[in-house]
Amino acid sequence: MSFERSVSAPDPRLQPETVWGIQIPRIRFGRDSVEELAGLLRDLGADEDAHGLLVTDDTLVDLGHVGRVESELERDGLSVDVYDDCEREPSVDAAEACIEFVRDERGEAGYDFYLGFGGGSSLDTAKVARVVLANGGEPLDYVAEPTGEGERITDSGAPLVLLPTTAGTGSEISPVAILSVEDQETKEGISDENVRADAALLDPTFTTTLPPELTAETAMDALGHAIEGYTTHRFDALLRPSDPATRPVYAGRTPLTEMFSEKAITLLASNVRTAVNNGDDLEARSAMLQGALFGAIAGLTAGASLAHAMAYPVGNRFHTYHGETIAVLTPASTLGYNVASDPERFVEVAEMLGADTSGMSTRVAAEEARAEYVRLQRDLGVLPSGLTELAGIDEDDTEWLAERTVESQQRLLRVNPRPVTKETVKATFDEALSNWG
Repeated sequence: MSFERSVSAPDPRLQPETVWGIQIPRIRFGRDSVEELAGLLRDLGADEDAHGLLVTDDTLVDLGHVGRVESELERDGLSVDVYDDCEREPSVDAAEACIEFVRDERGEAGYDFYLGFGGGSSLDTAKVARVVLANGGEPLDYVAEPTGEGERITDSGAPLVLLPTTAGTGSEISPVAILSVEDQETKEGISDENVRADAALLDPTFTTTLPPELTAETAMDALGHAIEGYTTHRFDALLRPSDPATRPVYAGRTPLTEMFSEKAITLLASNVRTAVNNGDDLEARSAMLQGALFGAIAGLTAGASLAHAMAYPVGNRFHTYHGETIAVLTPASTLGYNVASDPERFVEVAEMLGADTSGMSTRVAAEEARAEYVRLQRDLGVLPSGLTELAGIDEDDTEWLAERTVESQQRLLRVNPRPVTKETVKATFDEALSNWG
């Protein structure tokens, strides 16, 4: 059954969804929780002398964070090889390089366990490597058609634990790994429950070395997850699959995801200014990491929508970083175009972001969500004002970007709360060229 049509379609054979669920990895959260990493791996089945792979980047090696993780493992008899060649916004080639490293070192059997350590790029690289090694072949074999072969993933592989060092991407709990397909100027996801890690360990002490720019960028991604998850279609406004096994990963908001969204928006909006301007404030860092986790539980279950759909073509063609791309697109998309879908809900978002909407009409109050979001970004002082400042994008580029969004991002657009066309997406891109002057 196609998931591209809403239940308002006139076909009487189409039935609304009636079932919702949630699936997340085991989670350990808290200051110095890295000290429990070895025990967590034991719980997941790692043997007494297990040897694993730690997937990361060279910055975390230089900062000493990788050495700290290695020491915690060695104290309990576990050991790792370190692959530190991850790149930001990883491509298919970058994932293949990690897979080739494993095959050279350990053969097709791979390692006893895997760790992803860093931002979302390192975590996604670890997820792809683990699942491809378990199922054979190459990454594009498991990307949906027509970009990839669309082969089914049947085996999750050896235990995988993800340790984020940024408060933003949500990759540590997501069943999706995003890769750039450079020859097609697009980004695609390998999406399957077997891609999801077995556990996530979130230690805020690893986030204090994140510079202000990256703190702000990743926070905007987390806030995007939370707001998009809170404002997308309800699960029962989408179509029921004929086979429950084919229920999509992004399945619409539920009462549970709404609770996580509300808490995430509040935590992120009230702590990001402190985290950006005083990165050593561990209380603010902990609140940010918790907010990002809650936002991911909400948005990556209910579904990211228009802002994320628009961000992938931008990131791949112009080589922008994901968090700042979400930052410049959200005002015109999630908090602009989508407001007409349910103004009362966006009033709630405005108030969670800190706006005082007393005395305003519903429609005017709903528009305060956008104003408050832009005010937050301007206060941070490290984010671009729009697509033009971000990457020199102008109106000559927006038709192509709109076309790629509509053609390649249906898995996200199906849960967007307002229907889109190439023309409406182009108009939204045009509006996002500048959010303030």
